[in-house]
Amino acid sequence: MANTKKPSKKVVELAAKTLNNKSASGIQKSLAASVLSQSGNAKQTGKGMEAKASKAAKSTNDTTQTLAGSVLSQSNKSR
Repeated sequence: MANTKKPSKKVVELAAKTLNNKSASGIQKSLAASVLSQSGNAKQTGKGMEAKASKAAKSTNDTTQTLAGSVLSQSNKSR
């Protein structure tokens, strides 16, 4: 089943900036890469990334929360 949801332009721009930010954390860069990989196709978040994003969503950092939320919105609803 194809994923019809896509990250917003604002989130895609945030993800691109995060990947280019030398001070971004490893989890932020991982989430950003996942967002960008889902921006132009029907890919869904994998099980491992879904678990990582779920933990990251509890962060107090706005960038981390935004990226994690976008990644989770692309996840497989049956999991």
